[in-house]
Amino acid sequence: MGKLRAVWELMRLEHGIMIFIGILVGAVVALDGGIPPWDKVILTFLTAMLLEGSTFALNDYFDVEIDRHNKRMDRPLVRGDVEPRTALYLFYVLFPLGMVCAFFVNMVCFAIALVSGLLAILYDARLKRIKVIGNFYIAYTMAIPFVFGAAAVVLDGDVLSLNPAIVIAALIAFFAGVGREVMKDVHDVKGDRKADVLSFARILGVRGACALAAVFYVVAVGLSVFPFVLSGFGSYVGNVFYLGIVAITDVLFLVMAADLVLNKDAHVARFRVLTLLAIFIGLIAFLVGALTG
Repeated sequence: MGKLRAVWELMRLEHGIMIFIGILVGAVVALDGGIPPWDKVILTFLTAMLLEGSTFALNDYFDVEIDRHNKRMDRPLVRGDVEPRTALYLFYVLFPLGMVCAFFVNMVCFAIALVSGLLAILYDARLKRIKVIGNFYIAYTMAIPFVFGAAAVVLDGDVLSLNPAIVIAALIAFFAGVGREVMKDVHDVKGDRKADVLSFARILGVRGACALAAVFYVVAVGLSVFPFVLSGFGSYVGNVFYLGIVAITDVLFLVMAADLVLNKDAHVARFRVLTLLAIFIGLIAFLVGALTG
């Protein structure tokens, strides 16, 4: 049981579940509240879990020394619960399987998965040490599931005809993701300095990086209002159910932004989890908005 838990932690499968929820939201919004076909649901779920899990395993394989510097005891490779070669084997087996699943969704989704997979390998091998670039890649992985889900169900994966709510949801996830990554760099700055990793926290200092993260959170909050007030967003316009749920996300982001700016000892470790919760609630808001319009 302990070994299975370690493998789960290595692959961060909870992230895969969140990615799949983002894919599902994108599909439901693209169908104007309709239910995606079951074959698409199963294939996109497998794509999300296999690609996410395999690339996280590869990430920890490449990043084990940095994680040791940062005393990341939440990492099974650092604790010794899983051997580094096991992480590599998981990548070799699961990554191709994820690509096969994406291929059977449609060619647009396969192209998205291929580009995302190659970027993931590049990040794991190189960009992890250049966080000022890598942070934006991580944010991309939080945004692209909405587009992937929509492409899975629209005719021929035509992403040019996407519901604008999908674009806004993707942008919110992107800006919140950048904020979260910059904030995480503050927590890891000592280890990054020892390992010569280039991050915003090292360039701007801790206070500057906290302020930058806060800006990204505030931008995400501003974007969340657009579907409620602007025409062209279909079921989201004037939808109090969407607004009520997304307001919870907005409050969480604003509380974190205020703390990052005003508190010299901001709770960055706690906010790493809180940001994921806020994004998850935002996912639910877009899903409810599509279903209740």
